[in-house]
Amino acid sequence: MKRQMGLWQLFGFALSTLLGTVLHFLYEWSGKAVWVAPFSGVNESTWEHMKLLFFPMLLFAAVERLFFRERGDFWCVKLKGTLLGLLLIPVLFYTYNGVVGQSPDWINIVIFFVSAAVAFWYEARAFKKESAGCTHRAWALAALLGIAALFVLFTFATPHLGIFKDPLTGTFGI
Repeated sequence: MKRQMGLWQLFGFALSTLLGTVLHFLYEWSGKAVWVAPFSGVNESTWEHMKLLFFPMLLFAAVERLFFRERGDFWCVKLKGTLLGLLLIPVLFYTYNGVVGQSPDWINIVIFFVSAAVAFWYEARAFKKESAGCTHRAWALAALLGIAALFVLFTFATPHLGIFKDPLTGTFGI
């Protein structure tokens, strides 16, 4: 089981980065269809790049859960892994830009892949343990769904904060 979970996390990394890459372009490819906007990147802001990792990870977790129902701590591990990946995107992006001044596109792509890799690596390690010490399992799933709701909400009602600002156009949201 432990080895199998590691393989699942490797597959999750590959699927999530592939799907996240597609979601980066999907809004433009769809002719800016409103129904695509909640889960795809609508601009080049850091927040929108976080969305590109979040929704593929959530989708993969939902499918993976069907196969690993016996893991009582499943949603806790997934919440921690997802939060780690989401946190790394702005931390790495703003740290790099703070030191160098501007990041080329290839660095942003590397940041996305590194953040996803660390998130799934964490999950693989956590799943190797007998239990992740989760006491509020239902709250973990509720937190993930709450984060999903914030991504959708902030797509259409975008706060005027730096993390939401498109560096290319200076606009917020759609």
